[in-house]
Amino acid sequence: MQDHYNNDIHPAPSDRQVFRPEISDTSDRQTAGRSRRQRPFDRFLPYLLLALLLLIGLGAGIGVGYRIWGYEAPYTVNLKAVETPDWIEQKFLRKNIFSRPDVSMREVKNIVIHYVGNPGTSAEANQRYFDSLADQDPEQGGTSSSSHFIVGLEGEVLQCIPVSEISYANAPRNFDTVTIEVCHPDETGKFTDASYNALVKLTAWLCGELELDANDVIRHYDVNGKSCPRYYVDHGDAWKQFLKDVKAALKNQ
Repeated sequence: MQDHYNNDIHPAPSDRQVFRPEISDTSDRQTAGRSRRQRPFDRFLPYLLLALLLLIGLGAGIGVGYRIWGYEAPYTVNLKAVETPDWIEQKFLRKNIFSRPDVSMREVKNIVIHYVGNPGTSAEANQRYFDSLADQDPEQGGTSSSSHFIVGLEGEVLQCIPVSEISYANAPRNFDTVTIEVCHPDETGKFTDASYNALVKLTAWLCGELELDANDVIRHYDVNGKSCPRYYVDHGDAWKQFLKDVKAALKNQ
């Protein structure tokens, strides 16, 4: 009896159901789940980094492009301080609205070469013509024309207008160009050796004073398509040689 009672109250160990709560397993799964779930910021972080890199690259590209193609250094030449050497004779035109309007230039970007278009005329004669335009009646209108410099048939050089003022020769580029007119003996427009050599010397001197180089020397033709200086428009090789001579003269200054 005693043994039977005990068996009813206390089943054998092999028949007993043991409750084992899975607390530790649940905790592990929750921890693993949290580790797999990223915070909202973490999900967007790669995109933010990519956007930042793109912005940096774009900014760098714009900066380099502006530096190469769009940037212009401030013009530092004091045009009024340019001193004319003694081999240039200054014969300034009278101030007037037709040939010397007394308008200041802020900078010079190009030196423009012309031919006078009047075969056999001298530098003196062309200077007088430019000066005579001052006698026109402003009320009636008239002809406007002039040049900063004129190179004669014998190589003489006259200065008609200071380089700090505009001349009327290179429309629509009068405001940032210096002009040289060159005399010639015939209709071809080819310069004499004396004129050519003086022109090379004058152009190289101007390049040095105005902080330009041979690449900044152009023809009237390059401004507005006019066939001037005629010989050096018709003979492109002669023009290229002139620029080479100017470059060589610059190196020897």
